[in-house]
Amino acid sequence: MPGYRDLKVWQMAMRLAEEVYRLSAQFPKHEIYGLASQLQRSAVSLPSNIAEGHGRNSGKEFNHFLGIALGSLAEMETQLILAQRLGYLTEDEISPALQNADEIGKMLKGLQKSLNIN
Repeated sequence: MPGYRDLKVWQMAMRLAEEVYRLSAQFPKHEIYGLASQLQRSAVSLPSNIAEGHGRNSGKEFNHFLGIALGSLAEMETQLILAQRLGYLTEDEISPALQNADEIGKMLKGLQKSLNIN
């Protein structure tokens, strides 16, 4: 199996995390330790859990960490939508990130399915 850095889903998750950092830099100063920080943590958690799970010596553990990554992805999407609702970002600004998140989610679920773990 290739290294985690060779996984397309990890590469896409890294690009999404970078985008989330750029977007959250636009938040008001009072959100630095609030929503911006939480959004950044969930975005970083996504590729981190893919990498950590891949580094384990078990398909079952990899599957577990892919599930955690999916949870972080949903958390990040929710926080982006909240930022838009609060007026920190526009729908046009978050739309590409949400589209990438959808694709990453499908890839993660496909990867889980390919592990054939019940």
